[in-house]
Amino acid sequence: MNKKQKKVLIRIIISSLLIALLMLAPLNGSIKLVLFLIPYLIIGYDILIKAVKGVLNAKLLDENFLMAVATIGAFLLGEYTEGAFVMLFYQIGELFQSYAVGKSRKNISSLMDIRPDWANIEDENKNLIKVSPDEVETGSIIIVKPGEKIPIDGIIQEGLSSLNTSALTGESAIRDVTIGDNVLSGCINISGVLKIKTTKNFDESTASKILDLVENASSKKSRSENFISKFARIYTPCVCILALMLAIFVPVFNLIFTPNPPVWDIWFLRALTFLVISCPCALVISVPLSFFAGIGGASSCGILIKGSNYIETLSKVKYVVFDKTGTMTEGSFNVSKICSIKANKDALIEYAALAESYSDHPISKGIQKAYGKDIDKKRVSNVNEISGKGITCVIDNNIFVAVGNDKLMQELNINFETISELGSVVYIAVNNEYMGYILISDVLKPDSKEAVKNLKDIGIKKTVMLTGDLEKYGNHVAKLLDIDIFYTNLLPQDKVKKIEDLLENIKSHEKLAFVGDGINDAPSLSRADVGIAMGALGSDAAIEAADVVLMNDNPKMIAKAIKISKKCMRIVYQNIYFAIGIKTICLILGALGIADMNLAIFADVGVMVIAVLNAIRTLYVKKL
Repeated sequence: MNKKQKKVLIRIIISSLLIALLMLAPLNGSIKLVLFLIPYLIIGYDILIKAVKGVLNAKLLDENFLMAVATIGAFLLGEYTEGAFVMLFYQIGELFQSYAVGKSRKNISSLMDIRPDWANIEDENKNLIKVSPDEVETGSIIIVKPGEKIPIDGIIQEGLSSLNTSALTGESAIRDVTIGDNVLSGCINISGVLKIKTTKNFDESTASKILDLVENASSKKSRSENFISKFARIYTPCVCILALMLAIFVPVFNLIFTPNPPVWDIWFLRALTFLVISCPCALVISVPLSFFAGIGGASSCGILIKGSNYIETLSKVKYVVFDKTGTMTEGSFNVSKICSIKANKDALIEYAALAESYSDHPISKGIQKAYGKDIDKKRVSNVNEISGKGITCVIDNNIFVAVGNDKLMQELNINFETISELGSVVYIAVNNEYMGYILISDVLKPDSKEAVKNLKDIGIKKTVMLTGDLEKYGNHVAKLLDIDIFYTNLLPQDKVKKIEDLLENIKSHEKLAFVGDGINDAPSLSRADVGIAMGALGSDAAIEAADVVLMNDNPKMIAKAIKISKKCMRIVYQNIYFAIGIKTICLILGALGIADMNLAIFADVGVMVIAVLNAIRTLYVKKL
């Protein structure tokens, strides 16, 4: 509990004890009134002040005004115990609500720990100076010592270390980094000192983007939240008018048209009871709290949902469309096979790595990574990169090496055997003699197959995969993953067209989610009912275009995000039906005089407490 909550708790305890003592004491008349006013004012002075401010600001019909009118009216009728109890239990309900909000804020505030307080830069004498991250320009060199947060995205220039990425991904993951690696703000440097060249300004860095996303999530309301807001605006004036009719019109009707006495005090008490029952706190508090807690619970798992409107949409998803590369596959080219014909495998990969050392092509990087040794570029000369075919060069001044596809081999008139395996085949010739080939492929992520199975288990009707690859590659991946439908040879605009075609053929109450890596899939992420960016940590395109961002690179989190949204919506509807149902019954009983102040207290505070406790359940999502 925070200080404010502790103070309210102390007031509740003191008021409860005083009310209990006064109920046991034989008190009458004005002494009883004065003594009961003491616990009433202790527990309710802030509500009365808010009610007065509401009147002065022309906001008459809020819960503070209703509580003030009901309790003051009870005191005027001599129902001192009931008046004090109503205020006491209302404050207990408010304390529960405040505690629940604080609980859900904890998960979100844990994300706030990624906000760096400073950045270290060196002065002319190589001394470290702490400056605000806002003051560091793009391209500056910053120093990050062990135990410090990386303040701004950048590339490591010097140093070797391990990073704790849990603040960003929601998982206790350690990542080893070295010179040339991209690092993201918000990660904690564990071991070595790092010199980092910044690639973004602070307000464009990953940490800032994430914080901005979370802080603005509550501004995007769902249809359910908007319904509750509109409902409260109409409902509260209506019940106030009905209470006024009970207090005045019914006694007047009895006085004029019936022989019955007007019994003003009885009908006035019924009107006050009606007002207490009618307070819409349970709905107004529990529904937004359910969404807020749902966003907080999801963020603790590394799932960032931009607003409660996306929770509602996500819960209705029946079609999930995947991009292939970088989403269901690793998105990087790795050597999966080395086949040597006349040279040993070590020599073959060495020739290929040396030849590819001057190229930035992803396949070249995959070959260099597989070689795994430092490359001496001085050994390489006469490099000629032939677009769409490959590379030729001279190694050690006398070895002519050609590395590329079948077109390069044909152009050089080299006898070779065409390979038809799945993946990119890189042929290698030395001194115009074919030596073998290296197979480069984009491998599936370890959890991709299970991710598709999990989606089907939770009721997803169709899974669809879109890819720019050739049909044989797309077909191979779709079969491995058990994808229902797949489309190949697609450009980014073709993917958007396929999504639009799918949207036209699904039912209006069903929704479609697109899952992409957030870089070249931004149009598709925007066009789908809900866009989910995964494996795009630090990507501006992902955070801008997507509605949901999965902070780790695990496709299984898609199903978890949908489960969280469904649980959240179940709890929202439970609270709506429960609160409206109980209040309707109690309002009728109150108008008929069957319900007294005690039932009114339950209908207001009791229902609110139950609804708030139910809303808190949306926080607990770890086992989903």
